[in-house]
Amino acid sequence: MARRSLPTLTSMQCFEASARHLSFTRAADELNLTQSAVSKQVAQLEYIVDQPLFRRVRKRLQITPEGSLYLAEVRKTLALVEMSTRYMQSYGGQSEVLNVTTPMTFGARWLVPRLNGFRFRHPNVYLNISNRTKSFDFDTESVDVAFFYGRGAWPRSECIKLQDEEMVPVCSPAIIPPAGINAPLDLVSLVLLQNATRPEAWHDWFQKQECYTSYSYHGPRFDSFYMALQAARSGCGVTLVPRFLAEEELGNGQLVIPWSYSLYSDNAYYLAYPEHKAEVVKVKNFVTWILDKKDKTPDLRLPSDSCVANNT
Repeated sequence: MARRSLPTLTSMQCFEASARHLSFTRAADELNLTQSAVSKQVAQLEYIVDQPLFRRVRKRLQITPEGSLYLAEVRKTLALVEMSTRYMQSYGGQSEVLNVTTPMTFGARWLVPRLNGFRFRHPNVYLNISNRTKSFDFDTESVDVAFFYGRGAWPRSECIKLQDEEMVPVCSPAIIPPAGINAPLDLVSLVLLQNATRPEAWHDWFQKQECYTSYSYHGPRFDSFYMALQAARSGCGVTLVPRFLAEEELGNGQLVIPWSYSLYSDNAYYLAYPEHKAEVVKVKNFVTWILDKKDKTPDLRLPSDSCVANNT
């Protein structure tokens, strides 16, 4: 669509206010414009969309069916503009945004607990964290730091290994049979919960122990470790997950390891950032923070009052 055929923000505001009040006059009062100006803005919008948005019935304004459809989209657009504007205003003149991508469960279970305190140490850096499981491209995307699972090589980037992957079976203690689990194949009776990101996991886990079953690929399939862990906690079956992602539940007894055999992967979890951003201060500060915290048990307490007072 040519730029000249796009409506202005003012015309959309005039349309939305007129539709809400069903009056050009009241819309004009709200927007601090003249009634004539509001009417002209709406007319311009009707010309652009080539649809009647209002009609007059007995000197009263009514919105048309086409206008109602358009109104819903206009309100979404105005809300998005307002949210984005307030979002940017909150940064302040000296603030910077650091765009970070991470696999969802890794982000929730490993990364987020290690971010506690970063905001207070670096108050001018705003983290924008998004979930990402697919490939990313530092050359074409606005990504400053990426966490990923793989072999540790990414084009034109620095990659730092954070965590190996040790896969262990976990389940709710409530579903362990009275006789216990006495062999790897006993897990089949508990229902094998599958994970779409590691489709071969159960097959490899059994094979490494020289056990073979046609049920390696059977069972409910989840697209994230997070959902698989939730299913295991709920007693739906047993799932294979990286041990470090289940430490909390294993520690409080919500989950147990029914058979102590670990499957190790050639892949691992890495932190990566573009080579050309190696000296960017916000990237250096974040990478330094993560490397300092990576081998430490996360402190889930809030920072002290003195820290808060010094940074507000």
